[in-house]
Amino acid sequence: MQPIPRIAAAAARERLAGFPILTITGPRQSGKTTLSRLLAPELPYLSLEDPDTRAFATEDPRAFLRQVADGAILDEVQRAPELFSYLQGVVDADRRMGRFILTGSSQFELISSITQSLAGRAALLHLLPFSYGELQAAGRVPSSVNALLHAGFFPPIHDRPVDPTVWLQDYVGTYLERDVRQILNIQDLATFQRFIQLCAGRIGQLLNITSLAADTGITRVTAESWLSVLQASHLVVLVRPWFTNLNKRLVKTPKLYFCDPGLAAWFVGVRTPDHISVHPQRGALFENWIMTELLKAQTNHGLKPTLYFLRDKEGHEIDALIETGPDTFHAVEIKSGETIASDFFSGLDYWRAKLTRQTITPWLIHGGTTLQHREKATVLPWNDLSPLIEKIA
Repeated sequence: MQPIPRIAAAAARERLAGFPILTITGPRQSGKTTLSRLLAPELPYLSLEDPDTRAFATEDPRAFLRQVADGAILDEVQRAPELFSYLQGVVDADRRMGRFILTGSSQFELISSITQSLAGRAALLHLLPFSYGELQAAGRVPSSVNALLHAGFFPPIHDRPVDPTVWLQDYVGTYLERDVRQILNIQDLATFQRFIQLCAGRIGQLLNITSLAADTGITRVTAESWLSVLQASHLVVLVRPWFTNLNKRLVKTPKLYFCDPGLAAWFVGVRTPDHISVHPQRGALFENWIMTELLKAQTNHGLKPTLYFLRDKEGHEIDALIETGPDTFHAVEIKSGETIASDFFSGLDYWRAKLTRQTITPWLIHGGTTLQHREKATVLPWNDLSPLIEKIA
């Protein structure tokens, strides 16, 4: 199969033209290496996952960089943090743009190293798994909502003939065995996997770290540490609430989502598309998918995400609030049901009346195939999100 074109390629090329280094971050298997090699096929490719390459880069960084003086793609570069300070000297001595592309799947280590050594020299781009629009353009969209939520959007699932359940199972096994042990040296992997399963069972909910720790059987401090690792590895995303100092009744606790709905579905026990239709988490998985689509709409264009939610202590809520300008927002209600009910608009109506100083454009995304332009909101079907995506990108 031909590689599916990535929307992020345009933003990546802009950054390669204006910076000596482009750094692409994102979860493992989100397509970072494929995108890098398509952007610069002339550059040599070196993976720091390879023990010999990593030993060379770590033990003799000057010689390592001399052999790639004209540039290179350095994959999983956080595995050799010693390189960053030497890279600084290399690009300062020769300011050619686009010489190096760095990729990494551990956000905290990578961002810390870039901030310390490569500030002003490296552009950052965050790459999540495929967006719905990318699959749609390539003609590889799953046939139903249930099939989509089961499969998720990791590139290998759509680039090759593989069962999503088998691939996700192997992905989880590799992640637990390799990445987590490297970062935290966890001995009890079963407890950690239970922690992730409990996180998946809480997608779309306000994060209660004390409850999460108690249900896992670990301390709050351990739960916070483990959650940080999941964030650092780009597997979970915390969406922050939007609030102003004018209203002290607004909730200020973040919500938890996974980077991919298929991964979340695997952790809550989904193994077939048919299982989705009767699963109690179906609505949460649908919401998780839409929230990641809204994130990708901005990150794929190199934009810093401005995705929030809005909720007060009485439970009046807007699922997604995307800031596109000063006091200008797109408000999105997300419903997995196929039939549009009048109460779907209640949160949008409530907050439009409250937020009189802000310009609010309301949207409703639902699990059916109906497109409607109502006075209360524009209603979008699950299989055509483009009218909203174009407004926030």
